[in-house]
Amino acid sequence: MQLFTFGINHQTAPLAVREQIAFNVETMDVALRDLIGNGAAKEATILSTCNRTEVYCSTHEPTQAINWLASYHHLAANDIEPYIYRLPQEQAVKHAFRVASGLDSMVLGEPQILGQMKQAVRQAEQAGTMGFLLHKLFQRTFSVAKDVRTQTEIGANLVSMAAAAVKLAERIYPSIADQRVLFIGAGEMIELNAVHFAARNPKQITVANRTLERAQTLARRINGHAVTLNELPEQLAQHDIIVTCTASTLPILGKGMVERALKARKHRPLFIVDLAVPRDVEAEVSELDDVFLYTVDDLSEVVRDGLDARQGAVKEAEVIIDSGVSDFVHWMESRGVVPTIRALRDHAERQRRAEMEKALRALAKGENAEKVLESLSSALTNKFLHAPTQALNQATSAEREGMLDTVHRLYRLHDTE
Repeated sequence: MQLFTFGINHQTAPLAVREQIAFNVETMDVALRDLIGNGAAKEATILSTCNRTEVYCSTHEPTQAINWLASYHHLAANDIEPYIYRLPQEQAVKHAFRVASGLDSMVLGEPQILGQMKQAVRQAEQAGTMGFLLHKLFQRTFSVAKDVRTQTEIGANLVSMAAAAVKLAERIYPSIADQRVLFIGAGEMIELNAVHFAARNPKQITVANRTLERAQTLARRINGHAVTLNELPEQLAQHDIIVTCTASTLPILGKGMVERALKARKHRPLFIVDLAVPRDVEAEVSELDDVFLYTVDDLSEVVRDGLDARQGAVKEAEVIIDSGVSDFVHWMESRGVVPTIRALRDHAERQRRAEMEKALRALAKGENAEKVLESLSSALTNKFLHAPTQALNQATSAEREGMLDTVHRLYRLHDTE
């Protein structure tokens, strides 16, 4: 088995492709068990966010695992082939460390990805697909990410996706304080956006969610009110700014619904930020007049603000990451000798027991204890040294120099000896 990571992200695939292979949180357990169940991997964790879908696994068949990803989403392997990156062993370790540290994010240094990765690990643990190798990988990943956060300024001058959404809104409207804001969903991303928009004291804040109770919980925090998703057709026309991010596999806001809202608003502009993957808003909505629609990819230009101030921290972070990668790769490689070490110890133990039993029989017969111990120690020494001595005596001239060096290292012999 080898450690292997594959997937797509905002750097390798457009949103239209990313949303096709995104995983729903509610069905993640099923997906993980299916990946393990069909033999494509022995261990697996899936990280699926708006910017990436990645599979971290232990597998003998990397190609089979990649084919599983396509077939699970009812796609042909060729459909995703141009966008997939493949990272074996050391590359997989470094990638995990960089992702958790925020170095591979659209928003350089953003902290949310670490929480998303921890959630992915919890889901794999619940599904029973986390094994010894992945447990060690993520344990070390989170430790390295913590070091990067605390020892560098990677998070300094950070412009988050939520802050970027506010900045874009302020380009459309002179003052958010005069606008009504509607949040669709009540997850972590919506909470972050809600906090940023609420700080601008908008005229009205509404939270729409499938579960009304969860919408009410968020609404209380930001001095808003809650509605259900069934009320969206009426609510759209009453709001100027809409931020949506749900786990729906199908669009929530269709072109027809938005057209009716614009008609009711007498074509006053609508500003919509769709942070969901798959998208919550039909792509055709962008064709409508008086609609300013932005997706996660559209925010990339805004979040570059402050990037220069963090570039120096990247070099420091990479040094920390490289050190962590070296340590973890050494640990992985050392696991390869474990079976040999175990076999060597078992072999020595069998010899010890045989000589011990012989000594005990001799003592039971009343033989001199000192002589029995002397015989025991001598026999053990001879048996333990028999194999290396015989190997040296039988070695060819080409083998002898390397073997002598190995024996000196194994037994820590000095030239004088």
